[in-house]
Amino acid sequence: MSFDTFGLNARLLTNIANMGITTPTPIQTQAIPHAMEGRDVMGLAQTGTGKTAAFGLPMLHRLISDGRKTQPKSVRALVLAPTRELAKQIHDNLTAFHEGSHLKSVLVVGGAGIVGQMRKLERGTSILVATPGRLIDLIDRNALRLDQTDFLVLDEADQMLDLGFIHALRRIAEMLPKQRQTMLFSATMPKQMAELAQSYLTDAVRVQVNPPGQAADKIEQSVHYVAKAAKFDLLVELLDQHRDDLALVFGRTKWGMEKLGRMLESKGFAVASIHGNKSQGQRDRAIKDFKEGTVRILVATDVAARGIDIPGVKFVYNFELPNVPDQYVHRIGRTARAGAEGQAVALVAPDEMADLKEITKLLKTDIATASGRPWENYGDAPKPKPQGQRRGNGGQGKPTRNAHGGSGKPNGGQGKRPAGNAQGGGMGKQNPNNVPRRGGGKPQPKRNVA
Repeated sequence: MSFDTFGLNARLLTNIANMGITTPTPIQTQAIPHAMEGRDVMGLAQTGTGKTAAFGLPMLHRLISDGRKTQPKSVRALVLAPTRELAKQIHDNLTAFHEGSHLKSVLVVGGAGIVGQMRKLERGTSILVATPGRLIDLIDRNALRLDQTDFLVLDEADQMLDLGFIHALRRIAEMLPKQRQTMLFSATMPKQMAELAQSYLTDAVRVQVNPPGQAADKIEQSVHYVAKAAKFDLLVELLDQHRDDLALVFGRTKWGMEKLGRMLESKGFAVASIHGNKSQGQRDRAIKDFKEGTVRILVATDVAARGIDIPGVKFVYNFELPNVPDQYVHRIGRTARAGAEGQAVALVAPDEMADLKEITKLLKTDIATASGRPWENYGDAPKPKPQGQRRGNGGQGKPTRNAHGGSGKPNGGQGKRPAGNAQGGGMGKQNPNNVPRRGGGKPQPKRNVA
């Protein structure tokens, strides 16, 4: 099958051919015909399967064909994405798809000047790609209106739920006209997705490539069971085997990944880092350098798990497993893009065994062991004490989680210790109430992974 069979606008066909896109992917083959008919679509497919073209091409075709003029401050098509990186990636792709047409695209995300974004929206825009938070900010400033919106796309909707955007999404839904076409795309299907779909979709067609929550077939997954203190040395050993290949290394916290990046640099690796403490300019430069191969290793928190579309990424390392099982699927989905092959390697310490169990439950399969053997007794770890302290348990307890996605960690059987220790790469538990530590110490700041 070719894109010609869908009846797409000739300019779109020319542009995607110039981009080297010639054969539709399975999700595109299933979704585009329904979208061309104006049907609401729920698409379930892993990252890297071509979802942007699946919703973008039929939407752009209809916008080009109707020739309707855009009203001031109005938006004809709204695309929502959970992160800045993913929003920019979508915007860049859509702009390339409709190049040479009368359509106009605008990107609005946090971290960029809002006044400049307001000016771009004054005359109205054909396509607006936005993160929910910044969109609400602009609406509150009367910079745009949604009553003329004919098309709505929610991309990576499951992560918008993970990031707590459900209230923003409900508010946005109330501002949209009832008569519109809505397309919702996701790689996983959490329970809240049913509520979201019910609120946004009408008589939707469900298209699905693989069962939700499953990783792409061409990703070779493996796990090394390794003590926490030995993780860095093992990571260096593994990275040293393929210094010329692009590799992503994921962890939980901003400060932990920044520290890891500096440690890898000290070993002679070309490294960049991306996390919530970086400015938008720094994040853009890191991804650009990684994409161009100036740096070979990108160290990241989950802020990057949905915003990197680089076919050349051959390795994804989970230096620390995510707290949320779905996030594992999105992390490893950064490799094996567009039909390529890739490897996903997890380094699992004793206190991460419960997280691994949840991940394999989601995947409905075990992950091959590359070295070591599964840590035992991970299900019998004592629960954390409410005062922010816990007894040592030999390093095999399940991590304590907080609202910011960080984790407290066991202390190797050394008894009680004060919470919020900033030393040792994340060995202390968070102090969520910022209460002074025992002995009159200074309060410690909150940390999160965004």
